[in-house]
Amino acid sequence: MSDRLKNEAFEDFNKARSREVFSRILSLLRLTDHSLLSLDEVRELLKPRGESYRGLQVVPINKIVGSEGRYRDFNKRFLPRHEHLRNRWARVDQAHLSSIILPPIQLYEIGGVYFVRDGNHRVSVAAMQGVQAIDAEVISLNSEVSIHPDMTKDDLLHSVLQYEKQQFYATIPFHQVVPDYDLEFSAPGRYAEVIQHIYAHKYYINQNYTEEIPLEKAIESWYENVFKPITEIVTAHGLSARFPGRTAADVYVWAVRHWHELKEKYGEAYPIQQAVMDFSERYGKDWWPRWKDRFRDGARRLKRLFFHS
Repeated sequence: MSDRLKNEAFEDFNKARSREVFSRILSLLRLTDHSLLSLDEVRELLKPRGESYRGLQVVPINKIVGSEGRYRDFNKRFLPRHEHLRNRWARVDQAHLSSIILPPIQLYEIGGVYFVRDGNHRVSVAAMQGVQAIDAEVISLNSEVSIHPDMTKDDLLHSVLQYEKQQFYATIPFHQVVPDYDLEFSAPGRYAEVIQHIYAHKYYINQNYTEEIPLEKAIESWYENVFKPITEIVTAHGLSARFPGRTAADVYVWAVRHWHELKEKYGEAYPIQQAVMDFSERYGKDWWPRWKDRFRDGARRLKRLFFHS
């Protein structure tokens, strides 16, 4: 490569880094998250049920929203976030400037968007140079949840929770039995856990009947005799404040798990109220640790924005 092309590629990298810094400051002022999504974190949220090879495709650059392993090295627009990326980035850019055709990148598709398996620098250079689409070998991961290219991790979590909630209400006639209570969770997987609780409760109370009881009757009994008393304890003692960002239903799920552990240790007669209070004392946070966590989280966000950690 000529010195002219090398200098031009280095200057392109300088421009890309300047745009990334400006974008980072703008995201701070707007209180938005401009981070690239991590494929591992998205997999953990969506839990894809399989994968299939889709072969060679032409993929729009603006639909590539994350990376399998380099999500900390680039921002959401695939602008480079670190100086140590310069040499490799510049070599890829020199190839682009010389019209050298590089091998296709490798992508995972999930929810309608793409994550880089191999070729992060090629995507970054293509985005910087205004390329609209790129050749890629694609492996598709099966998911019921769609992802919009502008979604943050928090947006995706909200979509997963909404999907699980819709599935829960489509599977269980909860609102028909308890129309005035909206079951809300802050993390995935808990609606499925509640379904297990309801069916276990149904099996338990059915021991007193000669015929199979309706599911609606089991839901009503579970709500009135298990869920409601536990959440009333949580509310009466202000325990939700000890678990910031969590709902009373979250605390219910955790308290029930804790209750079963205590019953195995101390016997079936162990009272639920004592189990809830014990769980809160062991795992809840007082006001000072909560404020320290908030301060620490804010400092961590600022550090990520300004020092690329």
